[in-house]
Amino acid sequence: MSDPVVAQTAPYAVDVAEGKTYFWCACGRSANQPFCDGSHKDSGFEPVKYTAENSRTVFFCGCKYSKKQPLCDGSHNAL
Repeated sequence: MSDPVVAQTAPYAVDVAEGKTYFWCACGRSANQPFCDGSHKDSGFEPVKYTAENSRTVFFCGCKYSKKQPLCDGSHNAL
């Protein structure tokens, strides 16, 4: 697999908790978007670790093409 699957063409708004670690799905195949469920096996992709610095809402990339992974940078607007 050379290109990720576009899970959705918008970010996922997620309330994160300070100090908690999240694993963002980079391949787009997870059934638990935007988080990894292990579906990347043998895809060449690995999940991206994100640890929340404080409790707030963050926007995880849904299209999988963000240059600021795991967070959205608006790349979905160019798809």
